[in-house]
Amino acid sequence: MNALRKGAFFDRLPDEVEIKNAAQLRTIVASQIKEGEPTKLSLALEGGEVRTVTLAPALTASLLEVLRLVSSGRGFRVIPVESELTTQQAADLLNVSRPFLVKLLEEGEIPFAKTGRHRRVRADDLFAYKEKRDASRSDALSDLAAMDAEDGLV
Repeated sequence: MNALRKGAFFDRLPDEVEIKNAAQLRTIVASQIKEGEPTKLSLALEGGEVRTVTLAPALTASLLEVLRLVSSGRGFRVIPVESELTTQQAADLLNVSRPFLVKLLEEGEIPFAKTGRHRRVRADDLFAYKEKRDASRSDALSDLAAMDAEDGLV
């Protein structure tokens, strides 16, 4: 497993070959999807052996998202939901400044724990806040669009 980690996208962006490979694999996987059903893939291994794997819809969606990122030349990190993040890591995930994140923590918007002088944020708490924030933003945009429609602007 350590050999896999060395070539992973933890600290680098994909190269041209990896981008093309990801795009090709994404197309293949996407072509096998039947909405809401498990996805069956057959893999031809060296030596001629063929193995079939069945992916649950959530796993298929996750795989496609990773392939989308790589095929567009972007790197990514996988963050287990039980992870504890530094305030800088949490701020980066929300795309806000660290001082703004600290303000959210101090106002009780996101739960946190202190380890000595350092604040730590659980990834699942951060993701829950992000979902709530995104839903609120979406509702506000819908309200604005409805107001524009009422005023005949759209």
